[in-house]
Amino acid sequence: MSEVTVSTYHVWLDDVRPSPYADQLSLGFRWLRFSRVLEREYRAHMLEDSFELKRIALSVATLIWLTLALLDMALVGQPHLGWVLAVRGAVLVILLVCAALILQRRHPQLLLPLSMVCILALGIGAAVIVGIAHDADPSYPYEGLLLVSMAAYFLVGLRLSEALACSLVVLLAYVLAEWLAGLPASRLINNVLFLAFGNLTGAVGCYLLEYKSREHFLVSRLMRLLADHDSLTGLHNRRSFNRQFERLWRQAQRNDQAIALLLCDIDHFKAYNDCYGHQAGDRALQRVGAMIEQAARRPLDMGVRLGGEEFAVLLFDIAPEEAMRLADALRETLERAGIPHRGCDGAGVLTMSVGVACLTPGTQGELSQLYEQADRALYEAKAFGRNRVAT
Repeated sequence: MSEVTVSTYHVWLDDVRPSPYADQLSLGFRWLRFSRVLEREYRAHMLEDSFELKRIALSVATLIWLTLALLDMALVGQPHLGWVLAVRGAVLVILLVCAALILQRRHPQLLLPLSMVCILALGIGAAVIVGIAHDADPSYPYEGLLLVSMAAYFLVGLRLSEALACSLVVLLAYVLAEWLAGLPASRLINNVLFLAFGNLTGAVGCYLLEYKSREHFLVSRLMRLLADHDSLTGLHNRRSFNRQFERLWRQAQRNDQAIALLLCDIDHFKAYNDCYGHQAGDRALQRVGAMIEQAARRPLDMGVRLGGEEFAVLLFDIAPEEAMRLADALRETLERAGIPHRGCDGAGVLTMSVGVACLTPGTQGELSQLYEQADRALYEAKAFGRNRVAT
């Protein structure tokens, strides 16, 4: 199946590399495991994504459990009925306690163990009830145990390994309960085979479901990268920049911290393309993109390709002097790279002009003013000879 995945997506995987999602999709995951970091991210995603599913499944399971208690009153006679209802009552208490903890959502790390506790309580409880009922009436239906296993495989958001573990415990509990009830060995073997083959069917379906879930996780993350990043340089694109710009501005307002914006424009880049060709121009843009990325190394900083030869660096919680120093270091890095530019009248190498603006939200104007000030500074840098920094 991994080969099918690679053949389906290899056409555009290179467009989003380097990316752990693309690498994992290319390597495959037939054993339903990612690399450690991706596995942790996937499990966190599944916990959040499957919350509504867990809530609905728990509500349905509680209603079915109560309905079966009413049926027991018609199918099971005394004195066994009292024990059956006691087991149903104990399981119901466990379900209600787990439901209260799950619905609070205060402890997300407990969602998975609580889900497994619910499945195990239902399965072991059902197995004990079947054993008690078979002690008096061997015709009491045991097939309901398979419904619990199917819920583990498909309805609770468990991974295959977790669903298999729960189903195996339920099956062992059933064998023990029937053995204690004295069910004939031939019938016990027949029932166990039926439940085992039913679990095998469920496990295969669960494997396919989890495989597609993992594939969808990787592809959706890759599509987000394609939507938010420039395919040539790997930097954030304007769409991503606009969204991040507003988010960081609000955060800076809350924390009373400054934001700096560096607008960068490669000098005489049209002439460079005309002189060396567009392939050379693309290679030059990639080198500049790598420099921009190095300038935005802190977690909340952001390197952006706005379009064409225009770039931006968004810097969070930085003093104006530090922003100017970083802008001049970026300009010098490109100049020292010595990328030849015969179409330039100046240094003979590729250079850039940088406009710098730094504001503290809430005390020095609005978000749009930061961009306008950086744009005016860039215009001044280009007007006064290019290959310089202005503020």
